[in-house]
Amino acid sequence: MLSATGVVAGYKRGEPVLDGVGLDVPGGQVVGLAGPSGCGKSTLARVLGLLHEPWAGQVSLDGEPVGGFRHATPREQRAAIGIVFQHPRPAVDPRFTLREVVAEPLRATGTGGDVDELAEEVGLTPELLTRRPHEVSDGQLQRACLARALALRPGYLICDEMTAMLDASTTAALVQVVDRRVRESGAGVLAISHDEDLLEHWAAHVVRLSGEQV
Repeated sequence: MLSATGVVAGYKRGEPVLDGVGLDVPGGQVVGLAGPSGCGKSTLARVLGLLHEPWAGQVSLDGEPVGGFRHATPREQRAAIGIVFQHPRPAVDPRFTLREVVAEPLRATGTGGDVDELAEEVGLTPELLTRRPHEVSDGQLQRACLARALALRPGYLICDEMTAMLDASTTAALVQVVDRRVRESGAGVLAISHDEDLLEHWAAHVVRLSGEQV
């Protein structure tokens, strides 16, 4: 389980975005996270993704306290969590081909992996892998970002408004990819979205930052 307990976090001291927030993401389940803009959904995603250190509270991974955030995160814990952001273009190096985007975590960790297999899983053709971000659509680039997030076979996946910029068919395709990973590997997923209908059909349950569950 990926857990946050009593998390207080923000970007300016004295003005917390999150104040005493807790959330559990069990393995083998999709948990939805909803709430209005500005309520701290993305901040919580960054805390759980080990990218933003909270001022107080605890993040734990499979029962072990997280040993650090950002560059201080132990490699094993960092590799256990994959993240897909809302906007794919700022999330990639514009000089990379899509093949290099997908292969980035494999190269960084010295891990073996089949980029072509990952690309096929998310619906990218071999020809698309030769293109750079400015030569593909947002949907195609987001497919590459999802493949990158799945490259190290993480135990947990955080989808922070992953489908907000995508059309209905691409949204459905990427949700199917994530669901297949949940079934096959027992990954736990945090799905953050403003789309209540999507979360209703995708998530086992939906958590609101107020603590209400639906």
